[in-house]
Amino acid sequence: MGLTRREFIKLCMSSAAGASLLTMLGPELEETLALAADGKPPVLWIQGASCTGCSISLLNSVEPGIAKVILDVISLRYHPNIMAGAGHLCAEVLEETATKYKDQFLLVVEGGIPTKDKGIYCIIAEKDGKELTMLQAVSTLGNAAAAVIAAGQCASFGGIPGAAPNPTGVVGVNKVVTKKPVINISLCPMHPDHFLGTVIYILMYGQIPELDKFGRPKMFYPEPIHDDCWRRQYFDVGKFAQYAGDEGCLALLGCKGFVAMADCNKRGWNNNVNWCVRAGAPCMACSEPTFPDESAPFYGLYPLTNKAGVAYPPVVPQKVEFVTPLEKKAL
Repeated sequence: MGLTRREFIKLCMSSAAGASLLTMLGPELEETLALAADGKPPVLWIQGASCTGCSISLLNSVEPGIAKVILDVISLRYHPNIMAGAGHLCAEVLEETATKYKDQFLLVVEGGIPTKDKGIYCIIAEKDGKELTMLQAVSTLGNAAAAVIAAGQCASFGGIPGAAPNPTGVVGVNKVVTKKPVINISLCPMHPDHFLGTVIYILMYGQIPELDKFGRPKMFYPEPIHDDCWRRQYFDVGKFAQYAGDEGCLALLGCKGFVAMADCNKRGWNNNVNWCVRAGAPCMACSEPTFPDESAPFYGLYPLTNKAGVAYPPVVPQKVEFVTPLEKKAL
């Protein structure tokens, strides 16, 4: 194998902006995966309380294209959006795969898991003429899988479906699956590099990557976005944007990059076309378990203090109003 684990992780953590992790792996990727995936590891992908945004994000993968991943790298046995079949025949695949490949298949969970009233608020299939809840499916399949990937913020920590007052009792996967490792690929939506990089790591090295205290692969969640943000130069000289569209650090417009652990600033989104802060929007810390409740307000003052209780950033802002550039011009 050409890459050691240390080299792979270093590559993941030091990806230059504009260069996909998978692109940089180059020809070696295909050769290694061809050997590692010779047995086509079965993958079941189920969806709960979500908007399907994480599936869409993955389908937008450029290097490699998602068709290659599905057809050549893994054996995707079930995905409610892209499989050709429907109905009870497809639902039978879930149980069949879990039985035949017990402790060998990967379970991917997209979306949060409603738990109130025995999970009745999210039905994903029927089994023996009875409704199969997302809660039942995740509990049964998750504890029979080799590992579980929580794809996106909702599956990782509950996300928007789990926001207060959370009437259906939505939780993340690791609150339901307790016997097998759960890998949280947070962000809203998840980044395709994070998902594919994690799958590739498992195939190449036969183990899950090192995880942080919130169950996320450290190689993709290395440091707060603020530390290497391209607007950091403004923060260092005390230049803060007062309106959307202004030059300057976005801290006073609600940016949570101080607490958001992710590498969005290195990878960008949609094949590195853009990302939130570069587009002029403050980071909402969608990588964190505290999203969205403790990320509010998304646009507006966000008081932060250091261990000494001193305001951070150390400025006394004037009244800040969120207005569009056209509204600002009218003022």
